[in-house]
Amino acid sequence: MITKIRSFIILLVAVAVGFTSCKKTKYEFGELKAPAGLALTATVTGADAGNPGGNGSGTVQITVTATNAINYKIDFGDGNTRMVPSGDITYKYASPGTYNYTITVNAIGTGGVISTISKRINVFVAFEIPVAITSALTNGASRVWVCDKETVGHFGVGPADAFTSIWYSADANSRLPCSYDDEVSFSKDANNNIFMEVNNFGQSFAIGASAAFYGLSSAEDCRDISTGGKKKLAFMDATSASTPSNSTRIQFTVPGNGLIIFGTGGTTYEIISLSATNMTIRNIGIDGNAWYQKLKVKP
Repeated sequence: MITKIRSFIILLVAVAVGFTSCKKTKYEFGELKAPAGLALTATVTGADAGNPGGNGSGTVQITVTATNAINYKIDFGDGNTRMVPSGDITYKYASPGTYNYTITVNAIGTGGVISTISKRINVFVAFEIPVAITSALTNGASRVWVCDKETVGHFGVGPADAFTSIWYSADANSRLPCSYDDEVSFSKDANNNIFMEVNNFGQSFAIGASAAFYGLSSAEDCRDISTGGKKKLAFMDATSASTPSNSTRIQFTVPGNGLIIFGTGGTTYEIISLSATNMTIRNIGIDGNAWYQKLKVKP
C-alpha cells in the first residue's frame, strides 16, 4: 500500500513539473506610446523668392521633432530611406534638374507604434561638371582657345547620326580669314560655373542655311555678327547617341545665338574630345547636319 502511495506522489510531481515547463514566459513592452506633436521642417539650401529650388547644390536640411519618439524613418521621395535617431539630417539630392519630392517621416514610438508626417519640397540640382572637363577648359581659372587651323578637319560636317566629319573635312588654312582670328575664352568662378566669351573681332563665318538665324540676308562669307559678350554655359550629359568610345558624353548650351568659331544656327555643343591643349566640338546645325570645330589653346 505504501509503495502505491509513493508511486502516485511521484506521478503527481512529474505531471506538475511537466506542466510548469510548458508554461510560456511573458514579456511586456510597458505602456505603448505613439509619438505626439510630430513636426517636420525641410529647408532647401539657397532657396529664396528668385530661386525657389535653391542654389543648385541639392542639399536640404531636414529636422523632425516629436514627443515619445525613439527613432525616425525618413523617406526622401527619391527612392532612398534612412533611420535617423536624432531627427536631424542634411540630405543631398542627386538628379540634375528641378523636381518636386515628398518627404515622408515615420516617427517610431515604444512597441513600434508609428506616427507619420509628410512635406513636399522643390529642389534644383545643377549638373556637376566633371573635374577633368573644368580643368582642361579653364586651366583652373581661365584659358583662351583658337581655331586649330593647321589641322585637317578643323571645320567639318557629317550626318547627324555619326560622330566624325565623314562628308567634309577642311584642309589646313583653307577657310576664310575671319574664321581664324577668333579667340574663345573659357573661365570658371568659385562655384565651378563655366563662362565663355568670344572675340570675333567683328566678323564671323556662318553656313548658308543659318543666315536668317543670325539676322543676315545671306551667309557663306565673313559677316558682321555679334557674339553677345560673356555668357554662362549650361552643361549636361550629352543627349545624342554617342558613346564613351567616341565622345566625352558632355555637352553645353551657349545662351543667345550660340556662336563659337563659326555659326551653324545650333547653340548646343557636344565635347567630342578634350585635352589640356586640343578640343573637338560637335553641334547639330539648323540644316540638321552635324558640324565639327577643332580648337587648340592659344600659343
